[in-house]
Amino acid sequence: METTVMETRDDPVIRLRGVRTNNLRSIDLDVPRGRLVVFAGVSGSGKSSLVFATIAAEAGHRLNETFPPFARGRLPAWTRPDADRIEGLSPVVVVDQRRLGGNARSTVGTVTGIWTYLRLLFSRIGTPHVGEASRFSFNDPAGMCPTCSGLGEVVVSAVDRFLDLDLSLARGAIRVPGFGDGRHWYARYADVGSFTADTPLREWTEDERRALLYGGEHAARLGGRPAREYEGVVERFERIHLRAAGETSDRKRETTARFTRSGVCPECRGDRLNEAARTATVLGSALGELARTEIADLAALVAEVDDPAVAPVVAELGERLRTMVEIGLGYLHPGRATTSLSGGESQRVKTVKHLGGDLVEMIYVFDEPSVGLHPSDVASMTGLLARLRDRGNTVLVVEHDPAVMAVADELVEIGPGAGADGGRVVHQGAFEALRASGTATAIALAARTPARAEPRPAAGALTVRDASRNNLRNLTVDVPLGVLTVLTGVAGSGKSSLAAELIAGHGAVVIDQRPVTVNRRSTPLTYTGVAAPLRALFAAHSGLPAGRFSANSDGACPECRGLGTVRTDLAFLESRETVCPVCDGRRFTEEVLRHRVGGASIADIDDLTVTEAIGRLPDDRIRAALRRLDRVGLGHLRLGRPLTSLSGGECQRLKIARELREAPEPATYVLDEPTTGLHPRDVAVLLDVLDRLVERGHTVVVIEHDVDVMRHADHIIDLGPGPGARGGRILYQGPPAGLRGTATADALHGE
Repeated sequence: METTVMETRDDPVIRLRGVRTNNLRSIDLDVPRGRLVVFAGVSGSGKSSLVFATIAAEAGHRLNETFPPFARGRLPAWTRPDADRIEGLSPVVVVDQRRLGGNARSTVGTVTGIWTYLRLLFSRIGTPHVGEASRFSFNDPAGMCPTCSGLGEVVVSAVDRFLDLDLSLARGAIRVPGFGDGRHWYARYADVGSFTADTPLREWTEDERRALLYGGEHAARLGGRPAREYEGVVERFERIHLRAAGETSDRKRETTARFTRSGVCPECRGDRLNEAARTATVLGSALGELARTEIADLAALVAEVDDPAVAPVVAELGERLRTMVEIGLGYLHPGRATTSLSGGESQRVKTVKHLGGDLVEMIYVFDEPSVGLHPSDVASMTGLLARLRDRGNTVLVVEHDPAVMAVADELVEIGPGAGADGGRVVHQGAFEALRASGTATAIALAARTPARAEPRPAAGALTVRDASRNNLRNLTVDVPLGVLTVLTGVAGSGKSSLAAELIAGHGAVVIDQRPVTVNRRSTPLTYTGVAAPLRALFAAHSGLPAGRFSANSDGACPECRGLGTVRTDLAFLESRETVCPVCDGRRFTEEVLRHRVGGASIADIDDLTVTEAIGRLPDDRIRAALRRLDRVGLGHLRLGRPLTSLSGGECQRLKIARELREAPEPATYVLDEPTTGLHPRDVAVLLDVLDRLVERGHTVVVIEHDVDVMRHADHIIDLGPGPGARGGRILYQGPPAGLRGTATADALHGE
């Protein structure tokens, strides 16, 4: 591959020639620099292969090459794309949908820099004066609470799990291991004289149950033998499981996990800070209070600080807070753990981080920045993208939302189809030109799903009563049975909290936004559970053990160990991965490859598409699993394709296909934004899958912002009116056609 780091000033483009990454078909393309360019196309068409696996990967690789070998080995590795020539690159910043993750110390405040500025503010004008900024850090021994080490939580006994009140001591009322009949500790409780070993604990007095659990003064009140040297169940459990030093066995760790839960730290009450840091206030508020304040309210409070000594701090802090509000995250608070953020929230938080910098002539790459946003909030996101562009950067966006496409300086559509049917540039130009182009995206933009005129009748209801989780305001809601219900409302309005209450009260099959867990060997075959029956099928035809047809067993090529490729470590240079010279990439030994089913070897199966395999593999279990893939629009996938190479939309549908098995009895399905990563054409396929579930008597509840899904619903529950403390109320329940006067209604009816 030829390499040219920068283009000349009079030729401001990223020049791509002969790009063959994944399914791309030797694409030639000039992408304008300094512009907001949106890449569209059906799911699996090759958008991500072009933007992430080609442009971003090559830019990242070239930047890494500028560092010395020692540093290079500690930087993120980039796999170079298959292309003839790439020119006009500059350093790249990738803002994807991967959750921020982190650990228990990572919060919205720490990851955005908000907490840093708050600490600085308190160290300068807080009263009383405590000291430097480190004295307000819960990650520094100088500032952290000594009881919880700055975590805000401690592990406490889940006392409500210790006893079965319907049993007696003799029959095992104490659930904690080690207290059962015949054990050493059983005598300490059954023979003390004050407890009746054969009476169910529910018939004991409250004082007797407290004495059993806590001993001490509670036992002393009973008189008799428990008053001396008596140790309550809770006392003993905490001594052995929470305060004991040294190594613990797996069994002990399992017991600890079963009978404990996280509780608010009794000293700092969740503020994470030590006593000195908790005493300081700014405008009458302690730092812990501000950590629990919604960012929108915090922005207004910070604006009241008028001390000229900290004016630069207030300006920087205010700018970050206002940007969080603009991007639709004003309902979060600085103390919110990053591990609890959704993929869409994580992506927007990352955007705020980059907007705080002053870098120019960079390439920013975004993966569906509209994910998790209500239609009314998309304009705020596109405004931020425009700000990045206007600073002199190139902004490349993979997106399906028409509102994002409409603000692009240029649109590139990859297609015309998915997989082997995609990988070509089918349109490049303005948004209006795209609408008239006749491509899959143009057709989808012209189509409009009508609001369901006659909702399907419900077969009863699931009642969520007095729900107060997070920002819900003691809601009582009936979710109709046997129909499609969509939970709508702006981000942070309480949709996920309401769904969680439904799941907790009634149980459900949950399909959330957690990513597909994969490794180098994961394929559609392994993920959907087809691999085991496929090996059994080959074993029945060959007489060999089924395990021989696994690439992780004795049947695997001994040279590449069933991977099909061999990786050569080149020390400080990039490792080289080549096709295995022994099996020629087919992963198995010759003995295994001789056997055929339907004319195909076990290696040939990997090259079949889902649709082809349905017609060639004579096994009902395999066909049933593959038909589920076909029904969600994944008939184009090759069975041996690594899941690491799939697009976000393909991964989402793969998960839906695996989870949406046909239960023998009516079940409740809860899906969290299933249209993530889906082209509008693919949304129609998803709606067909949901309809099939309803037709079989299942109840389907979907959290969604997509207007086509809303219009297709039988029943809508709209929450709001705003996010966080300004939400948590039911604004409307009923058929979509009747929804009026809310932000969702405006999007739904195009008002």
